[in-house]
Amino acid sequence: MNDLRRIVIPEFMIGRGARFNAGGYALNLGAKKVLLVTDENVQKAGHVEDIAGLLSETGVDYVIYDRITPNPKDYEVSDGAELYINSKCDCIIAVGGGSPIDCAKGIAILATNGGNISDYEGVDMIPEPIPPMICIPTTAGTSADVSQFAIITNSKLKYKMAIISKMVVPDVALIDAETLTTMDAHLTATTGMDALTHAIEALVSTASCTFTDIHAIDAIRLIINYLPKCLQYPENLDFRTEVMRASLEAGIAFSNASLGAVHAIAHSLGGFLDLPHGECNAVLLPHIIKHNFPHNIEKYIMLARAFGFTGDVTDIKSASEFVIDKINNLNKEVGITRNISQMGVKLSDIATLSEKAFNDPCMITNPVEMSINDITEVFENA
Repeated sequence: MNDLRRIVIPEFMIGRGARFNAGGYALNLGAKKVLLVTDENVQKAGHVEDIAGLLSETGVDYVIYDRITPNPKDYEVSDGAELYINSKCDCIIAVGGGSPIDCAKGIAILATNGGNISDYEGVDMIPEPIPPMICIPTTAGTSADVSQFAIITNSKLKYKMAIISKMVVPDVALIDAETLTTMDAHLTATTGMDALTHAIEALVSTASCTFTDIHAIDAIRLIINYLPKCLQYPENLDFRTEVMRASLEAGIAFSNASLGAVHAIAHSLGGFLDLPHGECNAVLLPHIIKHNFPHNIEKYIMLARAFGFTGDVTDIKSASEFVIDKINNLNKEVGITRNISQMGVKLSDIATLSEKAFNDPCMITNPVEMSINDITEVFENA
């Protein structure tokens, strides 16, 4: 058996106060002028002001781009790239959740490669390296700060484009749980369930390996134990740190093992209706586990054990139902209770959504190949 694997991970610093090293890292990367990429909510929380102050102290100039919405759009990427080029920037620092970080990756792609962001959709489609990039996540779940994924919404066709390349792996991630205390309960819940989905899909992916499995299982256990505690005690930095570590480990896992049907379907759903990505994942996850479980029993039993299953491992039905019940209960515990109909999906939308999901690159590494009819059935049941 050939067990040769390539693992891609950025340099990262994790711990309270890690973000305060942004200025030093910018200098080390040779930055003269930084494009600070963020959104208005992160600006209001004061995180950008902190980083801007550090840059000023180290003599690095900067310009701020904050015209970014949830599920970042292709035109937001183009506008940011135009600002980067016109301002003669030479480095990017992304401060925020998955949307600012993914948008920053898109900006970086266009800064050195030109064209439209849709030109780079797919796997390994970026020919030229991007500018130096530092990421400072302010949510615990998207893992965009450590992954080789960038997800950008095609605003005309209303779907999410998956860009997968080691070119978009940041140079440095500064992972600091102190940024998480400004998140509200809903954002804490949805980003946490996003991290859980990353870990589970990486674990059962056809591209998984022992290295990614170790990180995936650890992330799953951390989220099960600490996400509800973060909602109960939102100011507790010890609990926040554990979920931040879970996000990091889930990111390392899925960035190198890829994802599966949950993300493929969530991309079609979120892009079409501009819905919260983590909530889409949380709602879809139990349905995909039910579909996939018989097709990767060994890994799903590992998942069941992580959730506390102590029954007979040959009783696949009981193990599957146990995991699904645990995830449904976790969703309820963290306040995710809507189904996709309540999220705005109409029966007339399902054919279009199913086709978009079928063509998503994340489907490639799902444990079992899914037909459009299979995907349609998931939508009808979710």
